[in-house]
Amino acid sequence: MLRTLVLLLLVANALFFAWTEHWLDPLLGPSHREREPERVARQVQPDSVKLLPPEAASAALAEAASAAAQAAQGACMEAGPFSDADVGAAELAVAELPTGSWHRISVDLPGSYLVYMGRYPTREALQKKTEELRRLKVGFEEVKAPPELDNGLSLGHFHTREEADAALAVAASRGVRSARVVVLAPPRAQHRLRVERATAAVAAQLVALPPTALAGGFEACKPR
Repeated sequence: MLRTLVLLLLVANALFFAWTEHWLDPLLGPSHREREPERVARQVQPDSVKLLPPEAASAALAEAASAAAQAAQGACMEAGPFSDADVGAAELAVAELPTGSWHRISVDLPGSYLVYMGRYPTREALQKKTEELRRLKVGFEEVKAPPELDNGLSLGHFHTREEADAALAVAASRGVRSARVVVLAPPRAQHRLRVERATAAVAAQLVALPPTALAGGFEACKPR
Protein backbone atom coordinates (compact mmCIF):
# COMPACT_ATOMS: atom_id res chain seq x y z
CA MET A 1 0.00 0.00 0.00
CA LEU A 2 2.75 2.42 1.00
CA ARG A 3 4.69 1.55 -2.11
CA THR A 4 1.63 2.35 -4.27
CA LEU A 5 1.14 5.74 -2.56
CA VAL A 6 4.77 6.71 -3.11
CA LEU A 7 4.49 5.69 -6.75
CA LEU A 8 1.36 7.85 -7.21
CA LEU A 9 3.10 10.85 -5.62
CA LEU A 10 6.06 10.45 -7.97
CA VAL A 11 3.76 10.30 -10.99
CA ALA A 12 1.82 13.40 -9.81
CA ASN A 13 5.03 15.35 -9.29
CA ALA A 14 6.28 14.33 -12.70
CA LEU A 15 3.04 15.44 -14.36
CA PHE A 16 3.08 18.78 -12.54
CA PHE A 17 6.67 19.39 -13.57
CA ALA A 18 5.84 18.53 -17.18
CA TRP A 19 2.84 20.93 -17.11
CA THR A 20 4.92 23.85 -15.72
CA GLU A 21 7.51 23.28 -18.45
CA HIS A 22 4.76 23.23 -21.15
CA TRP A 23 5.71 19.70 -22.21
CA LEU A 24 2.02 18.80 -22.20
CA ASP A 25 0.91 21.72 -24.43
CA PRO A 26 0.50 19.58 -27.55
CA LEU A 27 -1.93 17.37 -25.61
CA LEU A 28 -3.85 20.06 -23.71
CA GLY A 29 -4.19 22.71 -26.45
CA PRO A 30 -3.47 26.48 -26.27
CA SER A 31 -6.50 27.60 -24.22
CA HIS A 32 -5.09 26.46 -20.85
CA ARG A 33 -2.03 28.70 -21.26
CA GLU A 34 -4.08 31.91 -21.38
CA ARG A 35 -3.08 34.02 -18.40
CA GLU A 36 -3.76 37.66 -17.42
CA PRO A 37 -1.54 39.36 -20.05
CA GLU A 38 -3.05 37.26 -22.82
CA ARG A 39 -6.60 38.01 -21.63
CA VAL A 40 -5.91 41.74 -21.51
CA ALA A 41 -4.37 41.61 -25.00
CA ARG A 42 -7.52 39.96 -26.36
CA GLN A 43 -9.78 42.79 -25.12
CA VAL A 44 -11.29 45.14 -27.69
CA GLN A 45 -9.18 48.34 -27.59
CA PRO A 46 -7.32 47.37 -24.40
CA ASP A 47 -5.57 50.77 -24.29
CA SER A 48 -8.92 52.43 -23.52
CA VAL A 49 -9.29 50.47 -20.28
CA LYS A 50 -7.85 52.47 -17.37
CA LEU A 51 -7.75 51.47 -13.74
CA LEU A 52 -8.55 54.32 -11.32
CA PRO A 53 -7.28 54.59 -7.75
CA PRO A 54 -10.03 54.25 -5.13
CA GLU A 55 -10.22 58.02 -4.46
CA ALA A 56 -10.62 58.90 -8.16
CA ALA A 57 -13.17 56.13 -8.67
CA SER A 58 -15.24 57.41 -5.72
CA ALA A 59 -15.10 60.99 -7.05
CA ALA A 60 -16.19 59.86 -10.52
CA LEU A 61 -19.12 57.92 -9.07
CA ALA A 62 -20.16 60.92 -6.94
CA GLU A 63 -20.02 63.24 -9.96
CA ALA A 64 -22.10 60.85 -12.03
CA ALA A 65 -24.65 60.55 -9.24
CA SER A 66 -24.85 64.36 -8.92
CA ALA A 67 -25.37 64.75 -12.67
CA ALA A 68 -28.09 62.12 -12.62
CA ALA A 69 -29.82 63.88 -9.71
CA GLN A 70 -29.71 67.23 -11.49
CA ALA A 71 -31.11 65.66 -14.65
CA ALA A 72 -33.95 64.14 -12.66
CA GLN A 73 -34.75 67.47 -10.99
CA GLY A 74 -34.42 69.52 -14.19
CA ALA A 75 -31.93 72.17 -15.17
CA CYS A 76 -32.10 75.81 -14.09
CA MET A 77 -32.45 78.12 -17.14
CA GLU A 78 -32.89 81.86 -17.49
CA ALA A 79 -33.10 84.67 -20.04
CA GLY A 80 -32.00 88.29 -19.71
CA PRO A 81 -31.06 90.75 -18.44
CA PHE A 82 -34.01 92.95 -19.38
CA SER A 83 -34.70 96.61 -18.67
CA ASP A 84 -38.02 97.96 -17.43
CA ALA A 85 -38.85 98.82 -21.04
CA ASP A 86 -38.36 95.35 -22.54
CA VAL A 87 -39.22 92.91 -19.74
CA GLY A 88 -42.92 93.08 -20.66
CA ALA A 89 -42.29 91.76 -24.18
CA ALA A 90 -40.11 89.00 -22.72
CA GLU A 91 -42.89 87.90 -20.37
CA LEU A 92 -45.33 87.78 -23.26
CA ALA A 93 -42.89 85.44 -25.08
CA VAL A 94 -42.99 82.92 -22.20
CA ALA A 95 -46.75 83.22 -21.56
CA GLU A 96 -47.38 79.81 -23.17
CA LEU A 97 -45.19 77.99 -20.63
CA PRO A 98 -46.98 76.03 -17.88
CA THR A 99 -48.34 78.27 -15.12
CA GLY A 100 -45.86 78.62 -12.28
CA SER A 101 -42.94 77.16 -14.23
CA TRP A 102 -41.14 80.53 -14.47
CA HIS A 103 -40.76 83.71 -12.46
CA ARG A 104 -39.14 87.14 -12.72
CA ILE A 105 -36.00 88.02 -10.73
CA SER A 106 -35.36 91.77 -10.36
CA VAL A 107 -32.26 93.56 -9.05
CA ASP A 108 -31.89 97.29 -8.39
CA LEU A 109 -28.63 98.62 -9.85
CA PRO A 110 -27.00 101.85 -8.62
CA GLY A 111 -26.39 104.79 -10.91
CA SER A 112 -23.05 105.99 -12.25
CA TYR A 113 -22.00 109.64 -11.97
CA LEU A 114 -18.83 111.49 -12.90
CA VAL A 115 -17.45 114.82 -11.66
CA TYR A 116 -16.09 115.91 -15.02
CA MET A 117 -14.05 118.66 -16.64
CA GLY A 118 -13.89 119.15 -20.41
CA ARG A 119 -14.20 118.06 -23.17
CA TYR A 120 -11.09 120.02 -24.20
CA PRO A 121 -10.55 120.85 -27.88
CA THR A 122 -6.81 120.06 -27.93
CA ARG A 123 -4.25 118.05 -25.98
CA GLU A 124 -2.55 121.34 -25.11
CA ALA A 125 -5.71 122.64 -23.43
CA LEU A 126 -6.03 119.36 -21.52
CA GLN A 127 -2.41 119.56 -20.40
CA LYS A 128 -2.90 123.16 -19.20
CA LYS A 129 -5.88 122.09 -17.07
CA THR A 130 -3.97 119.15 -15.53
CA GLU A 131 -1.21 121.53 -14.47
CA GLU A 132 -3.79 123.78 -12.83
CA LEU A 133 -5.30 120.87 -10.91
CA ARG A 134 -1.85 119.82 -9.68
CA ARG A 135 -1.28 123.31 -8.33
CA LEU A 136 -4.63 123.14 -6.54
CA LYS A 137 -3.71 119.63 -5.25
CA VAL A 138 -6.91 118.14 -6.69
CA GLY A 139 -6.79 114.51 -7.79
CA PHE A 140 -7.90 113.65 -11.32
CA GLU A 141 -7.82 110.99 -14.05
CA GLU A 142 -7.89 111.38 -17.81
CA VAL A 143 -11.13 110.17 -19.41
CA LYS A 144 -10.97 108.04 -22.57
CA ALA A 145 -14.51 106.63 -22.73
CA PRO A 146 -17.29 107.03 -23.59
CA PRO A 147 -16.15 108.78 -26.81
CA GLU A 148 -18.14 111.94 -26.12
CA LEU A 149 -16.10 112.45 -22.92
CA ASP A 150 -12.71 111.69 -24.47
CA ASN A 151 -9.97 114.26 -23.87
CA GLY A 152 -11.55 115.25 -20.56
CA LEU A 153 -10.76 114.86 -16.86
CA SER A 154 -12.55 113.02 -14.07
CA LEU A 155 -12.40 114.25 -10.47
CA GLY A 156 -14.22 111.15 -9.21
CA HIS A 157 -16.71 108.41 -10.01
CA PHE A 158 -19.78 107.90 -7.78
CA HIS A 159 -22.88 105.68 -7.49
CA THR A 160 -25.35 108.36 -6.30
CA ARG A 161 -26.10 111.90 -7.40
CA GLU A 162 -25.77 113.07 -3.80
CA GLU A 163 -22.20 111.76 -3.55
CA ALA A 164 -21.27 113.39 -6.87
CA ASP A 165 -22.77 116.75 -5.86
CA ALA A 166 -20.87 116.67 -2.56
CA ALA A 167 -17.58 115.95 -4.37
CA LEU A 168 -18.27 118.81 -6.80
CA ALA A 169 -18.79 121.18 -3.87
CA VAL A 170 -15.47 120.12 -2.34
CA ALA A 171 -13.67 120.70 -5.65
CA ALA A 172 -15.26 124.15 -5.95
CA SER A 173 -14.12 125.05 -2.43
CA ARG A 174 -10.55 124.31 -3.54
CA GLY A 175 -10.71 126.61 -6.55
CA VAL A 176 -12.08 124.37 -9.33
CA ARG A 177 -14.61 126.38 -11.33
CA SER A 178 -15.36 124.47 -14.56
CA ALA A 179 -16.27 120.97 -13.24
CA ARG A 180 -19.78 119.53 -13.50
CA VAL A 181 -21.66 116.28 -12.75
CA VAL A 182 -22.21 113.96 -15.72
CA VAL A 183 -24.73 111.12 -15.50
CA LEU A 184 -23.22 107.98 -17.07
CA ALA A 185 -26.14 105.73 -16.06
CA PRO A 186 -29.16 106.47 -13.84
CA PRO A 187 -30.31 104.03 -11.14
CA ARG A 188 -32.25 101.25 -12.82
CA ALA A 189 -33.81 97.84 -12.34
CA GLN A 190 -32.51 94.74 -14.13
CA HIS A 191 -34.76 91.74 -14.69
CA ARG A 192 -34.28 88.06 -15.59
CA LEU A 193 -36.85 85.37 -16.36
CA ARG A 194 -35.94 82.13 -14.65
CA VAL A 195 -37.14 78.52 -14.84
CA GLU A 196 -35.76 76.87 -11.72
CA ARG A 197 -36.26 73.26 -12.83
CA ALA A 198 -36.87 72.87 -16.53
CA THR A 199 -38.18 69.41 -17.32
CA ALA A 200 -37.39 67.94 -20.73
CA ALA A 201 -40.75 69.13 -22.07
CA VAL A 202 -40.33 72.69 -20.73
CA ALA A 203 -36.71 72.84 -21.96
CA ALA A 204 -37.90 71.95 -25.46
CA GLN A 205 -40.42 74.81 -25.28
CA LEU A 206 -37.71 77.24 -24.11
CA VAL A 207 -35.45 76.36 -27.01
CA ALA A 208 -38.30 76.93 -29.46
CA LEU A 209 -39.09 80.44 -28.15
CA PRO A 210 -38.14 83.39 -30.41
CA PRO A 211 -34.77 84.71 -29.16
CA THR A 212 -35.38 88.28 -30.39
CA ALA A 213 -37.67 89.10 -27.46
CA LEU A 214 -35.55 87.16 -24.96
CA ALA A 215 -32.14 88.86 -25.17
CA GLY A 216 -30.72 85.88 -27.06
CA GLY A 217 -32.87 83.15 -25.48
CA PHE A 218 -32.64 80.93 -22.41
CA GLU A 219 -29.36 79.50 -21.11
CA ALA A 220 -27.99 77.93 -17.91
CA CYS A 221 -28.59 80.03 -14.80
CA LYS A 222 -25.80 82.34 -13.65
CA PRO A 223 -24.77 82.27 -9.98
CA ARG A 224 -26.69 84.78 -7.91
